[in-house]
Amino acid sequence: MKIGLVGFPGSGRSTVFGALTGLPVETGYGARRDKANIGVVKVPEPRVAAVAEILKPKKTVYAEIAFTDLAGGERDGLDRQALNAMRKLDALCQVVRAFPDVSGQPPNAVREIADLETETILADLEVAEARVARLQKDRSNPRELELLQRVQAALEEERTLRTLGLSDEERKMISGYSFLTLKPLLLVLNVAEDAVGEEVPDDVRAAAEKRGLGAVVLSAQVEMDIAQMPEGEQREFAVSLGLGEPARNRFIRSAYQLIDLISMLTANADECRAWPVPRGTPAPRAAGKVHSDMERGFIRAEVVHWKDLVDLGSEARCREAGKLRVEGKDYVIQDGDVVNFRFNV
Repeated sequence: MKIGLVGFPGSGRSTVFGALTGLPVETGYGARRDKANIGVVKVPEPRVAAVAEILKPKKTVYAEIAFTDLAGGERDGLDRQALNAMRKLDALCQVVRAFPDVSGQPPNAVREIADLETETILADLEVAEARVARLQKDRSNPRELELLQRVQAALEEERTLRTLGLSDEERKMISGYSFLTLKPLLLVLNVAEDAVGEEVPDDVRAAAEKRGLGAVVLSAQVEMDIAQMPEGEQREFAVSLGLGEPARNRFIRSAYQLIDLISMLTANADECRAWPVPRGTPAPRAAGKVHSDMERGFIRAEVVHWKDLVDLGSEARCREAGKLRVEGKDYVIQDGDVVNFRFNV
């Protein structure tokens, strides 16, 4: 999964990137802004470790998230480079300033949220208008034309496409345009160091709920310092500040909830691995996440819940206890399922 961090200059975007990845980054108004920072982190998944402890595989593999700290922001907005880079990502995270800037100017988080929304709506409208004009000339795809006219109308009314209620089929039809206002968006409220552990303010929460967005609070400088500590010390220090856990864990959990992802596990003697899949995914499509041949030649899925496997200690005991089930093509993968796919190609 690829998540892009975006924010207006002075929001602390690059510091948030450092907090999430643990990587040293150049921050502040004097930092270079012509190059994106990229970092990959493992998704904390204790269920993988628990299953691996039982099965003793040769390799344990965690799901990963690639974070991109998008360059190209301007003082009064986002330039074309940043907007184009956002289209290549699975989800977006807007870093919002919630602390006084270097001149003492108080923050206005709700305005920043609205400003980014306006910029992405205008960028999407430009794409929609160009495609509608072309389809109106050649009439090659009337269904797509009708859908894009709906999209254009919504954008002209200053509505994001997240609010349009598109079906899965409609989303697939226009997926190639990578509309920005259709991507999941998580707000990160970057607060001052003395506001560590505070909740999302009511006005920001209302703005997020109105738009169907997720929101988390963190103090980026404090969290970046934590992220650069040895892993064994991170949680202890976070707890001492009243945080409970490092920002990375809180952020990833919020991102999974926003995108509505669950964790599927595959496990055998060679490898135990976590796979993020959308909630509601049928077994054959989940098999395709592992390998396209598995989806094409899907026969059945042998499924056991991770807790049953850990409690009973082996797949054989789960089978004896009736906890290991054989499921067909209509089965919908559940969070925490450990699955062995049978297929033939």
